[in-house]
Amino acid sequence: MDPVLKQSFNPDEVLKCIHIGLLCVQADPEDRLTMSSVVVMLASDTVTLPKPTQPPFSFSRVALKLTQCSSNIRDCFDADLTLSNGSPR
Repeated sequence: MDPVLKQSFNPDEVLKCIHIGLLCVQADPEDRLTMSSVVVMLASDTVTLPKPTQPPFSFSRVALKLTQCSSNIRDCFDADLTLSNGSPR
């Protein structure tokens, strides 16, 4: 957060909003929150928020899925390649 705003926000509320936002952008649409759930979560201090899942891709320019590579670097060229563009359309 901007240091200028330090006195005008509650860090716990900011983290709660970020957490809820992550739940809204899950890769699988079935895992995303409904708007009614979002409203309930934002309004309540007692609701336990589920843990968001790991994103299936990276926001870096190029992310290689190298988890199945052997010690031979040539084996890595068959790995999945993900290109993500951070610019809006």
